[in-house]
Amino acid sequence: MDTLTTQPTNFDLTEEQEMIRETVRRFSLEVVKPGARDADENQQLNMAAWEGMKEMGLTGIPFDEKWGGAGLDTLSYIIAVEEVSRVCASTGLTLAAHTSLGTYPIYAWGSEALKEQYMAGLTAGEYMGAYGLTEPNAGSDSAGTITTAVRDGDHYVINGQKCFITNGSYAKPFIITAQTDKSLGSKGIVAMVIDRDTEGFSVEKGEEKLGMRGSDWTNLFFTDCRVPAENVLGPEGEGFATFMKTLEGGRISIGALSLGLAQGALDEALQYSMEREQFGKALCEHQAVAFKLADMQTEINAARHLVYHAARLKDQGKPFGPAAAMAKYYASEVSVRASYEAIQIFGGNGYSREYPVERMYRDSKLNTIGEGTSEVQKIIISRDLLREAGYQRKK
Repeated sequence: MDTLTTQPTNFDLTEEQEMIRETVRRFSLEVVKPGARDADENQQLNMAAWEGMKEMGLTGIPFDEKWGGAGLDTLSYIIAVEEVSRVCASTGLTLAAHTSLGTYPIYAWGSEALKEQYMAGLTAGEYMGAYGLTEPNAGSDSAGTITTAVRDGDHYVINGQKCFITNGSYAKPFIITAQTDKSLGSKGIVAMVIDRDTEGFSVEKGEEKLGMRGSDWTNLFFTDCRVPAENVLGPEGEGFATFMKTLEGGRISIGALSLGLAQGALDEALQYSMEREQFGKALCEHQAVAFKLADMQTEINAARHLVYHAARLKDQGKPFGPAAAMAKYYASEVSVRASYEAIQIFGGNGYSREYPVERMYRDSKLNTIGEGTSEVQKIIISRDLLREAGYQRKK
């Protein structure tokens, strides 16, 4: 079945952004989609897709040309993630994590020496970047980091572990968080860059996953791992703030990933509903199916407005944290609903692996967890709402 290639309209994109959408859409259909099923079933990265994204310059879209990037805006990058994710969410996640989590912190807070060491390789896709925040006992409570960083002269000695690290098997620089002084709480957390070849640092394959099986993830282990103090990102004592800002940008990326997945589910369901007949007419002519399509279209367009708005705020240098939380929360939940309804429209066929909607449904769940669960996003959104309303917490 050839999937429809409908294009979103009326989102005030520039001519260049429209061209990026068209180019990445064509690439996704021709290069990414053919390998999506095998990547999922074999739990392996779609290397043909990664090599193609490298050649197209997608691995460095929002970074300055000085560091080998394309020098484009956040929205252009978001559109690329969206289009790749329409056919393979695992590949979209690989690109999103590499860009927003594995490269951006070095670009934004790294020293000139760190940028000289890593940025060209990252933007060219010579190697991936990875971000280590989550620990076995510190997920949503990111301030509860247990991994320690003890100062020893001009180095930090790292001990601990991280889990669920996207791109870990292919990354060279890893950005990790560690606690320097538990008594300081979040002020005692540092964010730093660790090279893959650092002694005392090891990477191990992660557990099997429900979805996003074509996206690599690993566990990280640190045993008396010595890291130069100059590898710390941002001012000391502001490591927590640094990775919180990183996650804000990452939420726009996951919003785009969710948006693309939801659009892909609608693409598949719409095509199938026009071709499949039941009770003497096409599925799409049955009101029960037509209403599902209408709901999917409406929610996806609403999510697209939220995601693009957050990206534009970031491009304008304006505060975008609450907007990113709303975009990520809503788009991720829409991706679950859209892929669920796609399976309902496909019926029994949707439950089989012959069609991609069952993979989309499995993939969608991670969107509501990564970069902060839906519940964490609602905490962020509600706190901002109460702050804007002038609410003062009673002591």
